[in-house]
Amino acid sequence: MTRRPSMWMWGLSLLGLMVLGGRAVASGVSPYLPLNLDPAVQNAIDRVLILGDQPVLVRPIPAALVLRALPKACRVDRPLCERVRKYLRRYMHGTGVEFASVALAATSGKSNIPLPNQHGERAQSPYQVAGAAYIQPNPYVLLNVGGDDYQGRFNPTGTMLSLGFDWAQLDIGWRDHWWSPLTDSSMLISTEAPTMPSITLSNTLPLTRLGLQYQVFVARMSEQNHIELTNGTFTHGYPKMGGIMVGIQPVSGWSLGLQRVMVWGGGAAGGESLSNIMQAFINPSKAQTTGFNTGTRVVAKQEASITSDFIFPGPVPFSVYFEYAGNDTSMGRDYLFGKPSISAGIDFPHIGPLNLTFEMDSWSPTWYVHGVTNVQTGYQYGLTNDYESIGNWFGDQRVPATATTFADQVGGQSAMLRVGWTPSFGGYMQVRLRALANEAQTVYATYPYRNEYLGSLSYSYPWHGYAVGAEIGAGQDVFGHHYIYVEGFLRDGEALFRRYDPVSAFTGKLPKGDALFVNVGANYYHVLVYKPNGAATVRYYRRWAATPVAVTIGARRRISAHQDIGVGLDLDSVSGRLLLGLRMIDYRYRFDWPIAIHAFVGAARYSAATPAYGLYLGTGLEWLHAYHGWNIGLDFRSVVSAQRLDDLRSEHSNLDTYYTIDSWSLYLSHDF
Repeated sequence: MTRRPSMWMWGLSLLGLMVLGGRAVASGVSPYLPLNLDPAVQNAIDRVLILGDQPVLVRPIPAALVLRALPKACRVDRPLCERVRKYLRRYMHGTGVEFASVALAATSGKSNIPLPNQHGERAQSPYQVAGAAYIQPNPYVLLNVGGDDYQGRFNPTGTMLSLGFDWAQLDIGWRDHWWSPLTDSSMLISTEAPTMPSITLSNTLPLTRLGLQYQVFVARMSEQNHIELTNGTFTHGYPKMGGIMVGIQPVSGWSLGLQRVMVWGGGAAGGESLSNIMQAFINPSKAQTTGFNTGTRVVAKQEASITSDFIFPGPVPFSVYFEYAGNDTSMGRDYLFGKPSISAGIDFPHIGPLNLTFEMDSWSPTWYVHGVTNVQTGYQYGLTNDYESIGNWFGDQRVPATATTFADQVGGQSAMLRVGWTPSFGGYMQVRLRALANEAQTVYATYPYRNEYLGSLSYSYPWHGYAVGAEIGAGQDVFGHHYIYVEGFLRDGEALFRRYDPVSAFTGKLPKGDALFVNVGANYYHVLVYKPNGAATVRYYRRWAATPVAVTIGARRRISAHQDIGVGLDLDSVSGRLLLGLRMIDYRYRFDWPIAIHAFVGAARYSAATPAYGLYLGTGLEWLHAYHGWNIGLDFRSVVSAQRLDDLRSEHSNLDTYYTIDSWSLYLSHDF
């Protein structure tokens, strides 16, 4: 029998690649900043990155990346930079404590849901203790020892050995992974579940003029029972999870990322050869339909995403970011996401003494649930680690799996609003509100879900190098149960102000050529609706029709004498239903005469009986400054094979519905 390579052999292979690809001059390894443990520190770091024109696609954030953003951020907010620089000094010694946190809470209520993004900590946990320390004998070796403990459950998060350089850092141990520009949710992998032991190869600083960023990891998930093989028998073991991320930052203030993760193996399902993993990566559609071999050794679940982060500078700077993710492929086409999701957010680091973040998610059914097929292993408890979702926190807000049933596969929507305040008397106060609605009236729901509402209010103040404070939180979960907690905490290390002057703290100016814009016009569209079913596929067109009012709002920044790059949000009505189009990247070229051409790519959500999600493309022509600063434009836009799961109880078909929506848009546009 041929022995399959273990995850540790994978790691040795990655280390070999790192050594073979070495270069003569490079900086050493970088420590990572802790995730979701100190709102004040995380907020300060995020504000510095936005003001420093440094988009973020993955976390945890290397300390070296924050140092790289500081000089530019200091030109517009020196007091904030000084606080962050002071905090980062703890990472610049041969040994030291990176962070430490102790929190005690009084709790009540019937709900004991997992708190979002807290490594599995639950609402009724009476305490949390977390921390990490490090030893760095030379620039190329770093040993971290860390962990977090709550309600008797310990996880060695942050315990790892780091080796290498800024262009190739190898992390071996319990390293967090967060593959999304959103700060409150991540579809592929997040900190919702306890951290998995893993081997990760990545760069901590962008490479080449394209700003290349990469990350490759393989991890061992917790032991799972009831893993169903393709022959119908069951086994138990430790599934593996691996992923590849590639991102670019070709211009200042904008990044684009592509991510893929896979889950396979466990017990008699065995490991996987490197050949099979690469085949599944190159041809994911075949991997989930016919497979590459026979027997039980098959690649199981795949997920993928496209992410974008755009920073708009100026007197009121902000960051706009998107995530378009897929749960396997669609229609046998590798480039079409199956059962997709759309996430978007906007972050204002400075509105006087306030900062504000708003994020939304909308997803199809079947996320994190995986039954057996003739070529894929099934996981009764889904894509979980220690029975907590490995991705977005909504995965734990539904009827859980049991030894004989899958978790509910419901789709839904969620939103998060976070407002921070730096008062003149110092410290930091933050309000965070979350809402979640599962699509209860579908065949994927086994429970009449209630809307979920979660909220918290915290305040922290600097005290002799510590942050001392309190937090109160309350909520109603999707089952109608409630909880409340009151918590006091003490944290070693802080980035807080004792006194804050919002007038002198921020001096940003709008760069020439950067602008917000609004388009108002009308659309002429038609819709192709079809249900793929082999030769019996049903197709029909809806006639061309007009939408009297269509609106686009967006932002763009100048990157050269003739080129702009930006993002946008399209609001259209198609057959009386809302079509929401997200322009994840909108490129425009301005000629010497008053004509410009542009093209965009993104994702769309069509509010049919249940939402449909698809790829969104467009191109157009603009006559600039046609009349008193107004532009005239003509666009062609297309939503490509937007998928909707026919899951209403009133429907009798089990076939998915697809929409292709083409439209011409004539509009007036104005810059601000």
